[in-house]
Amino acid sequence: MDTLTRRWLTAGDGIDGLRMSHLPPPRPAARQVLVRIEALSLNYRDLLVIEGKSTWRPQQPVTPISDGAGTIVELGADVTRFQPGDRVSAMFLPRWGSGPLTAEVYHSPTGGPVTPGMLADYVVLSEDAVEAVPHVLDAAQAATLPVAALTAWHAVSVRCRVGPSDTVLVHGTGGVALFALQFARALGARVAVTTSSPDKAARVAELGAALTIDYRQNPDVAQEVLRWTQGRGVDHVIETVGGGNLNQSLRSLRIGGSIAFIGLIGGVSANINTYEFVTKNVELHGIETGSAEMYRDMVRFIDENNLVPVIDSIFPIAEIQTALHRLAAGSHFGKIVLTAGP
Repeated sequence: MDTLTRRWLTAGDGIDGLRMSHLPPPRPAARQVLVRIEALSLNYRDLLVIEGKSTWRPQQPVTPISDGAGTIVELGADVTRFQPGDRVSAMFLPRWGSGPLTAEVYHSPTGGPVTPGMLADYVVLSEDAVEAVPHVLDAAQAATLPVAALTAWHAVSVRCRVGPSDTVLVHGTGGVALFALQFARALGARVAVTTSSPDKAARVAELGAALTIDYRQNPDVAQEVLRWTQGRGVDHVIETVGGGNLNQSLRSLRIGGSIAFIGLIGGVSANINTYEFVTKNVELHGIETGSAEMYRDMVRFIDENNLVPVIDSIFPIAEIQTALHRLAAGSHFGKIVLTAGP
């Protein structure tokens, strides 16, 4: 093991304020594992922590980045679930093992503003806070799963219960949206996807989207969806934008359909036609990542279906600031990944 290892800290003072330091490698205590980080992926939430937005601002410097995958290299005393050499990812909500989300487990998310994240060469984690990654994925691909993929799985499979012949509208081409497209297609659904450019429309079509809607050219998304479904509306909507976009989702939905509400990019409040919840008899699901049990189910599904995450770009971990600036620019398609090394 290295004599000194790297760890990055943020005080919520912006991308260019990230600071890297060299420290001796951490050591695991009882029921902890030491993980050598091999890859990380970036999420919008990481920007909120690093840029110190609202309640995401750290009260003291903290190691950011929620998603990471690596190999266990050392066990603390009394570890029973894993062995050295096992490939794992950290869970975003490490106390949410199974069952519904409750106040007792809904705290201490990995990656700040309080709980340290994965932006380091080595991290120590509770054995109950990590899960095995899919056999069919390498470290870069596996690093994309704990937040974006698990959120999409929770929405598509667990809450909306998407099945064969269902129709699904997915908003956007961010990480959660692309995973939702892949999961829904693998479950046998027909999927419509909104996007912002002909290039992205062509790429989601290659991933199996039955309909692509360029919302810049056709801002009335619901009208296009109703035309596609012969006026009926889709069975499910994966709402990754939020804000006023919820009105488009409501208009696009069939009577008795369901909406998985995830996004905040469109804002945290909006003028919504609430009566449409009544007239459409809507099921509205608020989605927060997922439990370890959901993650294990998702891993099995990925292995069984040989699903491969969509990766936009890969940077060495030392170029974390460049990668974060790409995330902030919003032009990426798929996940932005960092790999270990110089």
